[in-house]
Amino acid sequence: MKKILFIGAGSMAEALIQGWIKQKVFSPQEIYVTNRSDKERLQFLHETYGIHYIFDHAIYQQADLIILAMKPKDAVAAMRDLKPKITAQSAILSILAGIAIDTITEFLGDRPVARVMPNTSATIGMSASGIAFNNEVSAAQRITFLQLLEAVGSVIEVEEDQLHAVTALSGSGPAYIYYLMEAFERVGTKIGLSKDTVRLLMTQTLAGTAEMLKQSVDEPDVLRKKVTSPGGTTEAGIQALEQYQFYEAIEACIKEAEARSRSLANG
Repeated sequence: MKKILFIGAGSMAEALIQGWIKQKVFSPQEIYVTNRSDKERLQFLHETYGIHYIFDHAIYQQADLIILAMKPKDAVAAMRDLKPKITAQSAILSILAGIAIDTITEFLGDRPVARVMPNTSATIGMSASGIAFNNEVSAAQRITFLQLLEAVGSVIEVEEDQLHAVTALSGSGPAYIYYLMEAFERVGTKIGLSKDTVRLLMTQTLAGTAEMLKQSVDEPDVLRKKVTSPGGTTEAGIQALEQYQFYEAIEACIKEAEARSRSLANG
């Protein structure tokens, strides 16, 4: 691919732009980005990454890959505007939460479409992404799409309907972990540690725990029990989590996010 065009310039678009440039998947000269009205945002991306943000309409015709990255609420209007500008050969990669492939082809015509839900850790090459394809995607295009996502992390192919769950888990997941880290920092400083000390301790704890899950054959509950001595400090903490219905809170969080993804699909 020689030219890719982002329609939308939000956080997820920036994460992919930064990740792909860092991994040398694309050069800045191959990346074009536009949005509806926020010219300051486009200027920022241009100055930060060296990509194109002012271009004539010929670029729409020349784009090998068009990435839908606008806000879901703006998707229909944006696709209506986009349809007459692009060729039938342009493939579509959508990172829009909840917007179905059928909706995309309704407005942009029958063409190769992949829907992916990455996360912002693509910035550092550690995204967790789920991807689904329509029948117009060729075997070669499928490989290309997978390679693009593998360049910025891990990717797994799923059924399109499962992308709602992927969105709720890994798509939104970094925000939940950051929220957890906020809680650790707030409580850690209350009990006498500096914020920097809490950050160092808990960042390494989270990284080590993730690596243990990757390397171990044990299930999470087994690993948890190995840390939890009867009558000890960890058991006291787990009991407090159970008292405050930690499991139920996580379940509600994921289900609410998944339901919101489905509601976006239904307009």
